[in-house]
Amino acid sequence: MRIDKLYIVLGFLLLSQPFFSQTESTDKNEIVEQRIEYIGGDNESIDYSTLFDNLYYYYDHPVNLNNIKEVDVLLEMGLISDIQLVKLKQHIATNNKLMTIYELQAVEGFDMTTIRVVLPFVKVSEDLFTPNVSFKEMMKNSSSELYIRNIRDLQQKVGYTEKENEDDNRYLGSPDKLFLRYRFRYLNKVSVGFTAEKDQGEEFFRGTQKQGFDYYSAHFFIKDFGRVKALALGDYHFQVGQGLTLWSGLAFGKSVDISTVKRNAVGLRQYASADENNFLRGAGVTFGLSKNWSLSAFYSRKRLDANIGDTLDDVTNQVSFTSLQNSGFHRTFNELTDKDAILETHFGGRVEYESTRLKLGVTGFASRYGGEFDRNLRFYNQFEFSSSQNSVIGADYNYVIRNYNFFGEFSRSQNGGTAYVNGLLVSLDPRFSFTILHRNYGRDYQNLLSNAFAESNSWNEKGIFVGFDAKLNSKLTLTGNMDFYQFPWMRFQAYTPNTGGYDYTAQLQYKPSRDFVAYVRLRYQQREINNSAIESAIYNLSSEERTNFRVNLSYKVTDYLSLRNRVEVVEYQKGDNNKEYGFLAYQDLVFKPKSKPYSLTARYALFDVESFNSRVYAYENDVLYYFYIPAYSGVGSRFYLTARYKYRKKFDFWVRYGVWNYRNEETMLSGLEQIDGNVRSDIKFVFRYLF
Repeated sequence: MRIDKLYIVLGFLLLSQPFFSQTESTDKNEIVEQRIEYIGGDNESIDYSTLFDNLYYYYDHPVNLNNIKEVDVLLEMGLISDIQLVKLKQHIATNNKLMTIYELQAVEGFDMTTIRVVLPFVKVSEDLFTPNVSFKEMMKNSSSELYIRNIRDLQQKVGYTEKENEDDNRYLGSPDKLFLRYRFRYLNKVSVGFTAEKDQGEEFFRGTQKQGFDYYSAHFFIKDFGRVKALALGDYHFQVGQGLTLWSGLAFGKSVDISTVKRNAVGLRQYASADENNFLRGAGVTFGLSKNWSLSAFYSRKRLDANIGDTLDDVTNQVSFTSLQNSGFHRTFNELTDKDAILETHFGGRVEYESTRLKLGVTGFASRYGGEFDRNLRFYNQFEFSSSQNSVIGADYNYVIRNYNFFGEFSRSQNGGTAYVNGLLVSLDPRFSFTILHRNYGRDYQNLLSNAFAESNSWNEKGIFVGFDAKLNSKLTLTGNMDFYQFPWMRFQAYTPNTGGYDYTAQLQYKPSRDFVAYVRLRYQQREINNSAIESAIYNLSSEERTNFRVNLSYKVTDYLSLRNRVEVVEYQKGDNNKEYGFLAYQDLVFKPKSKPYSLTARYALFDVESFNSRVYAYENDVLYYFYIPAYSGVGSRFYLTARYKYRKKFDFWVRYGVWNYRNEETMLSGLEQIDGNVRSDIKFVFRYLF
């Protein structure tokens, strides 16, 4: 059996050597950034730091494909699908351990595109290495990272000028944005670390912030120690099912990658980001009851920023709050008034059954708030959560049979509101796959910890999403998706029930070689919103339409020089109003000489965008662990230069300068953020020490 495998492997080795050699000269940063841009879409508000962490870590510490307990990580990072994961495990169970990485081509469902994505993060080893946890062992196979980042705007904003009188509102602190993080990791078994952040305008070791940073976070996490499958102390994430009942942390929306419509839950995981809201604080644990059954329990208690209303009880000092504040900014006395105003408590648990093909789970939790959530009622929000307590219970499933992956979740909130989502991923052939997802989130479903796939929110929405991925030949790939959705009740900017819309996306990619890739993408969006131009007792609706057309080229000129080009046009129209247009063109240069400790990335962009409605989004290469998708609006140019220097394998330095130059503008931004003139620039510094 092993001799037969050897002949097969040798054949693959000879035939595919040019293909596999491409990763040897590919830069780690480039691989990670390209992957995140592909699956991230145009959402500028998502915190991708957790995904950055994992991709960078497993690039330096590849997953051993022969270790069945480790390969699940590939699913968590979105590198493979559930179907491919099952096929890989079946291949190993049938044919014994992989002899070499080239044998991936013999695994059903692993085409060249998938292998190209996975290859930088995996290895094949006969030694499965079951660690004997001890202090000596942890020190030998562990890694530590100290990361420091500073960002500063170079133009003075109104918020930093001298007060003209005592009533003027100004920022209390400096314009520096500081970020500090330390993290210790032992394989994927142990993670210990802390994070601290100061936003621009916040004080630092003086005044209202005598403790230093405005935000602190710390965590202790262990995984797979005896019956303890996971233990999280401090700040952590808990992700289950399809995100309908409980989901904390990163969750993707719509993108070209159709697999992102399915949530790949990771259960309990450590939290080491700078988002001041989207995490749990306390403790969580998952016990393995048997080979297939596990039990989880969690408790979270933290304070939230909120707008305080009236005092409801003079004895208990119970208050009401009208809204939660998620910006994390505490720069002025007004913003400091909202800081840590409300205590939030969550506690609950989960029972789960998991085999190779099937996962079933039931999750329930209760929430308590140190005040009454008293919303400012409008037409559109009267069914949204407005109380001091809530409870949610849900059931989810994930089942793989042959080349079919069925998944879904049902959830019910304390008030009786319900929501459900069901989906199917099908791989008919390594060259063709498609997905379909149906969702129905009730208008009265109430859950502040829900983060399921949606156009808007995980309530007051129903729709159906269909997508496909077709490899036409070795060079051409066609992907596309359609999303039809409806809002049963009113929503913000649409004060009529049963409004809706649809979203079409199609992309054709041409990749004749490893050094050249080009694609064209067309996206059309249509939805109904209020027509503010019409004054009437009855709200009138208009159709809002947006069309994006993009052409993108990326090619390697030499071993050390790559170029990227993009042209994108946006057409926007609301009702019978005149069409508005947005235009963006840029040239990227990536200079990374072999065997040199430095690299450079630069961009020059020209844009002409009539209004914010026709804005154009574009991902920018940035410093380590920083993800930036700005909205290009107005008329002008954009330039940035990012430089990296590596010293003796342990020290990394980044510096980045970026500038916006607008035509015919006397001021930019507004309020305390206003800048006089037509130039806005910033500089970033990053230091990292690995030990």
